[in-house]
Amino acid sequence: MNFDFDAQVTAALFDSTGAVFALGDGSVRFEDGTTVQAHDGAVLCAAVHPTGDGIVTGGDDGQVVWSRRGEDAMVLATAKNQWIDSIDASAASGLVAFSSGRTLSVIDPKDAGFRRDFQHERTVSGVAFDPKGRRIAASTYGGAALWYARIEKQQPVKLAWAGSHTAVAFSPDGAFVVTTMQDSQLHGWRLKDAKNLRMGGYPSKVRSLAFLANGQLLATSGAQGAVLWPFIGSNGPMGREATEIGYDDATLVNLVSAQTEHGLLAAGLTDGRVWVAHPASHGLNFVKAEKGPSIVALSLSPAADKVAWADEGGAAGVAIL
Repeated sequence: MNFDFDAQVTAALFDSTGAVFALGDGSVRFEDGTTVQAHDGAVLCAAVHPTGDGIVTGGDDGQVVWSRRGEDAMVLATAKNQWIDSIDASAASGLVAFSSGRTLSVIDPKDAGFRRDFQHERTVSGVAFDPKGRRIAASTYGGAALWYARIEKQQPVKLAWAGSHTAVAFSPDGAFVVTTMQDSQLHGWRLKDAKNLRMGGYPSKVRSLAFLANGQLLATSGAQGAVLWPFIGSNGPMGREATEIGYDDATLVNLVSAQTEHGLLAAGLTDGRVWVAHPASHGLNFVKAEKGPSIVALSLSPAADKVAWADEGGAAGVAIL
């Protein structure tokens, strides 16, 4: 199934009923053709709603919006005179977290009166819930901060490392926090002792990362193939080398997507192609083999049986695996 959108796609996701695309014209397009006008301006970030029904998006209009098939868009929160830069949602706790400027905010879609706002010294670039949805990591210049989602007055745990951190993720076991950095590397911390993990050697900026194989592997973009870091045991990747699959010296992996409990990895390339593979095997399955504009949105479905992609020209597709 292919689409040709008249705006660039910010995100491709799967809710409980199928693929969903969030666009730079402020609209949310569903796989069945349904369109919801969510924002007066561009969608900047998106995540699946905690219920799995539709998606929550942040826009340059300063609004966090819930879009579902057959329903009007619902504004969940606003940030006055700020863009919504990043967003995450937790199915485990039902909460949504988003950043606007230097503020990390937490809301509960089931409780309109609940909101927490946590301030940082520098702009918050990324937010991520831990596996239980109780803590949130916020990436910023100089490292990351860890907050408890529901506690109003608190001091964060600060994870320090010099440089600009652009996105953040928890490992599926909650033992590690990993950030992407502006200077073409990853950084991580083991939470029990704040030990630093340096993961470098990338030829370009790392735009995305994804855990797979029950959290035993971390896949990233940023190289000529998909880079795989081992996360087995209490030491994670410490003292271990990364491997690479799908190496092609004529292009770069721009995005990766995976599901923690599955062993399949999807990769979107700067030359417009998309492949899926099991890291243990050597073959690549090109679900989009023709070259074209760079892949800018990519998502593997929860059951790892579909992949959704979009390129920077507005072309998009959903492939059954």
